[in-house]
Amino acid sequence: MYGFNLVSLDSKGRIGFPAKYRDAFKEKAEKKVVITKDPQYPSLKIYLGSEWQSISSKLESLQSLDPIVRNLQWTILGNASVNDFDPNSRMLLLIPQDLREYANLINEKKVCLIGMGNKFEIWEEDNWKSRQSGGSLSTEIIDVVLPETVKSMSF
Repeated sequence: MYGFNLVSLDSKGRIGFPAKYRDAFKEKAEKKVVITKDPQYPSLKIYLGSEWQSISSKLESLQSLDPIVRNLQWTILGNASVNDFDPNSRMLLLIPQDLREYANLINEKKVCLIGMGNKFEIWEEDNWKSRQSGGSLSTEIIDVVLPETVKSMSF
């Protein structure tokens, strides 16, 4: 599941996944998706249920006395929203208000849905354009030194 998509965020805070992803969702027999904060950028991550199980298990097993690890756990696990998802229906996903605010997603506006293989990212369009042109965002976190236990994780 790859590629850039410009999708509408409706007045209820929902996005629809493009039909091109329907077969992949069906093939993986996914019935849940999880949406959470990106720990580095003002954007959101969407994981298929099976991928989320792997990531959440790894994060839960890390030593939470390390303040950087604990902050990652708070950001990713503590803000996770688990959603039922039916690829046979309209493939709509409700983004909770607090997550929309974090990523600066405004209702009834186009947002960027980026397919990243095993996950998706959602970006506010201007922020996405800025990052793609090499610009920085005032809210991005780039100076964190990750502990060795986290460096090998992909999230």
